[in-house]
Amino acid sequence: MRAMAGRREALILAREDAGHTQETLAAVLGVDRTTVARWEAGGHRPLPHQWPELGRALGRPVADVRALFGGGLPEVGGSALASAFAWLDKSVGWTAGTARRAARAKPGRARSLSRQAAEAEALRRYYGAPEGTYCYFGARVGGEAVATSVVTRPGWTNLRCSLDGHRDALALDARAGAARRTVTPDVAVARLAEAATAAVRIADRPLYRLLDVDVHADRVGGTVGTTSFVEYALGPDLLERELATGETQLRSELLPDFSSVFDVRNRLCAGGVLALTAIARPEGSARGEADYLLLVQERSDHVVNGSQRLAVIPKGFHGPLADKRGDARIGATLRRELEEELFGRDDVDTTAEAQRAADPMHPARLSEPMRWLMAEPGRMRMECTGFGFNLVSGNYEFAALVVIEGEEFWPRFGGVVEANWEVSGLRQYSSLDRELVGELIADEKWTNEGLFAFLLGLRRLSEIGGDRVSLPPIELRC
Repeated sequence: MRAMAGRREALILAREDAGHTQETLAAVLGVDRTTVARWEAGGHRPLPHQWPELGRALGRPVADVRALFGGGLPEVGGSALASAFAWLDKSVGWTAGTARRAARAKPGRARSLSRQAAEAEALRRYYGAPEGTYCYFGARVGGEAVATSVVTRPGWTNLRCSLDGHRDALALDARAGAARRTVTPDVAVARLAEAATAAVRIADRPLYRLLDVDVHADRVGGTVGTTSFVEYALGPDLLERELATGETQLRSELLPDFSSVFDVRNRLCAGGVLALTAIARPEGSARGEADYLLLVQERSDHVVNGSQRLAVIPKGFHGPLADKRGDARIGATLRRELEEELFGRDDVDTTAEAQRAADPMHPARLSEPMRWLMAEPGRMRMECTGFGFNLVSGNYEFAALVVIEGEEFWPRFGGVVEANWEVSGLRQYSSLDRELVGELIADEKWTNEGLFAFLLGLRRLSEIGGDRVSLPPIELRC
């Protein structure tokens, strides 16, 4: 190997192994030779939509190509947790560096894995039955009962709300004050020690917190303020960690009863947007018959919550990327998460310490699959299917369905659909396979919010999918 300090040697060798000069690779990609030269010299990276094209030119998966540019996980315990350590020092009143030293002295233990059914049962015992119009979300599938810890209302689970500019109306209240801060130093230090061991990303990035919600069948409204992701990760998110151990000390302080769960304005109620993704496949594809490909993820050890669990994909925290007001709509998070979790856009990762692009979702920066989907109306349907509060950490959850209707998509882009670092495995199912989908629903590795979104998404897909869909009978209960 050449000894050229500062250059990307692995990228140069990959190009040469593929039989390209800088000129021929540039021609294949439709760029100038100097662009390739800058990539190899270090300091410059391809634009998001160029990753799949570069992967095909080099004959390598997109993830391997990113690794040539140093695109793996940052070293956690170093820069990726720096803002979290600094935040804890400041919040507790410690001198700089105290939290980091305390975490280093505390051995990071393995993260406990809860089972969905046991988790739901434990929370139902703790809180009892909700009052008024609230209810626990559940279902009966093939005669078997399925329970969750998601508390919702009947009207919140019958949504068929298109996420367009008129109906997607969640708005930012920039004047909202901060939520009451609760920090337990020893628990927070233990959380950071575990994060360093598992390479979990915790960055001091903004996150939306719910102030009030106004959800109807034809409108998703309400208001959000902002908080810090670190404040959430070292506060309410610790409830999931505590639940796995069978303890309730922190829960009795943060979410002792239903009144506190629903009093979102006076607590830190963060949350997420997650969607069942269904991709139309033409007749003659893997199943032979025209169907929808259903995607489900197995969460990696590197995520803040739901580690080693099943969830729909995409699944992301609802937070601003660059435009705090514009990004408050849940459709903005959903499009961003599609780009990040399925289409290879690591530059829209909100766990990164900084956002450098002025408009990360500008049409010129979109991935090739997303540009194709957005080019014509009717190629992609995005709907909100439900809303509820997840008692695991008190999060709000917007469940959604993404249906890619254009049959050309899968033959054209199926080979570049690839999950990011948040996923340890990506499963695929056919909308015609009643038996396997039924078995999947019964899998206890689900997160509660993941199962909530999956069941609501399946019901809506059954309504609109026609002959492409043959799923087990699902009777939703609330």
